[in-house]
Formats: sequence, structure tokens, C-alpha cells
Amino acid sequence: MREVLRDSRLRLTPARSTKGSFMSSAVIAPVCGVDRARTTLQQGRRSLSVGVEEEFLLVDRRTRLPVARGPRVVELATAVLGEQVQAEFFGAQVEVCTRPTADLAELRSELALLRKVMGEVAASEGCLLVATGTPVIPPGSPPTVTPGERYGRMTERWPALVGSYDGMVCGCHIHVGVTGRGQALELANHMRPWLPTLQALAANSPFSLGRDRGWASQRSVEHARWPGVGPAPLLDEVGYERLADHLVKTGVLLDRRMIYWYARPSEHVPTLEIRVCDVNADLDVVQLLTALVRGLATTLLLDIGDGRPPPDVPAQGLHTAHRLAARHGSAGDGLDLLRGEYVPALTLAERLLSRAAPGLAAVGDLGLAEELL
Repeated sequence: MREVLRDSRLRLTPARSTKGSFMSSAVIAPVCGVDRARTTLQQGRRSLSVGVEEEFLLVDRRTRLPVARGPRVVELATAVLGEQVQAEFFGAQVEVCTRPTADLAELRSELALLRKVMGEVAASEGCLLVATGTPVIPPGSPPTVTPGERYGRMTERWPALVGSYDGMVCGCHIHVGVTGRGQALELANHMRPWLPTLQALAANSPFSLGRDRGWASQRSVEHARWPGVGPAPLLDEVGYERLADHLVKTGVLLDRRMIYWYARPSEHVPTLEIRVCDVNADLDVVQLLTALVRGLATTLLLDIGDGRPPPDVPAQGLHTAHRLAARHGSAGDGLDLLRGEYVPALTLAERLLSRAAPGLAAVGDLGLAEELL
């Protein structure tokens, strides 16, 4: 998360508020898995830290059209939020990012504060802050790119993508703290079968160019037009370095920051970044997604520690699963990549919850995840 997550192991800031207790769990996690996860956490002396980046759209209060007032809104908000607010590629977008924390109640509280400040600053500039993966109403003119050397180079390299009316997309990126790039890649390898389910749960962009496009996540469709977007390949550290260098040297990507894989190791901080989610207005959804990501990561670290290889998932099946998630969200069928069967997306969500249950229970988040789901 830029420089904000410079070290995911930094001490935590005090929580601004706490959330009430939740109902007891209805899904029973495997006892041995929970005990092993708890033991692993005790030996590691800390639970995995998490952080969230959210991209928002700015629309005019009167016309509801996207407006390129992002640089001004970021300038004003920086006085309060500092580096936790950033400009985005298009001028009608802004981004906020939380500090790393191991407490989901603290994460929720910080997200609420970031949204409140950004909403108030946007209102002072005649804008509404909108949490949607794509604009509901198209801009009245081709979108304006935020000034900057790197964005300028991207504009020159891919003018067809930048100049289109429907290229403005807003995501929610979830970071989980790791010990280094090697662990991030191992987790990415093991998490691949589960990311379509997270994508389906987060789908929040049916509209583009003023109408329902027939996709629950139109953001996924539009974003995939950029190079570097898609499922992460199976890689170790050596393979990652070799492939990243190749993509940049051959001009496929402008730089390593354009590695937009659905799960990617950060180039700047010790985190694995999950990039399949649309931004959501409901903080319950964001908190649920974050809990599932961390719970799954905690559980999968046990497999990694045991030396188990990542699941053998065919590339075609992986693309199909992501396409179904984008198409139907949580309302239709999805593909269970581990069982090779088509089942309702909510069944896949229940299976994800079950798989993540040991990690969720080990940090006390199982009841929270069940209730939010």
C-alpha cells in the first residue's frame, strides 16, 4: 500500500472503536485444524496483519456524472489523512488505504473514518463519493487522466484503453502481511482456487455506459483489457524475478507496478495483495472479505509448512471460474475448481468459509465471518 504499509509488523495504533460481540458459530471448524492454527500463531507470536485499499468514484452532486476533481480532493484530504489518501489513474477517482492491523474491528473503524473524511472533503468540492466498481452514468467526455510522468507514459502506450468512456474502474484491494516475497508467492499459489469465490462475493458493478451490462462485476470485464490483469501464474521467487523482468524488458508492461495479477506480492512492502474485489459501499462486505482472506491465508500456511504443493488447477478452468464470478456474482452458479463441479456461488462461499475456518477460529473471527456471510 504505497509507503503506508512499509512494515506490516509495525506496532498497532489504538482502535478508535470496537464492534459488539457476534452470535456463536454455526459452522464447526475441524478441531485439530483450529488447534494447529492457534499453535502456529502462538509460535509466530502474532496473527497476520491486514490492510485495505479502496478506490472511489467522484461524481457531481447535481448531474451525477464523473468529474475530474480527484487531485483537488486529495490535496485537501491530505491535510487530515496524510499518505492514507492517494490520487488514482483517472481524475474522477481517489484512493484511501488503512494502516496495517491485526484487529478487524480496528480496520472497520479506520475505514469508516477514511470514508467520512473523504466524503466531507468531496462534498466541499461539489462531489459525491461513490463506492461502485464502474460509473453508473458515463462521463460527458472522455475521462481525464491525473497528471504525472508515469500516468502520462501509460496514456501514450495504451491510448485506446485510456480514452474509452468505460475504462474507469474502482476496486478493493486486501493486503495480508507476510514474512517476505517467498511466502507471498507460496500463499498466492495456494489461494488461486478460492479467489473466484471472493470475486463473486464482492461483485458490485452491474452498470456501465448508463445501463445494466449483464455482468455482476463489469469492473472485472473492463479491467481485464489492461495487460498484466489475470490469475497469477504458479511461481517461486526465482521464477517471479525472471518473469517480471521479462515482462518489463519486452515492453509488455511499463514497469512492475503494472503486474495486476489477482494475487501479487507487493514490490514495496511485505504483503500479498488480493485484487479481485469490486469496491463496496457496505463495510460489512469489506470486513467479511478481509476476514476470509486472512483466515484462508492462516489456514493455508499450515499446508505450506507441511510441504504440500499448491492445488493443480487447469488454467482454462481458472479463467472459467473467474468469468462465472464476474458474470453472476453470488446470484448464480460458479465452478468449484477443486471438485470440478458447477454449484451455486453461495455453496462455494460456504466451502470457502469451511476451508478458512481453522484460521478464522484461531484469531477469533469465525463467528464474525459466519454472521457477515
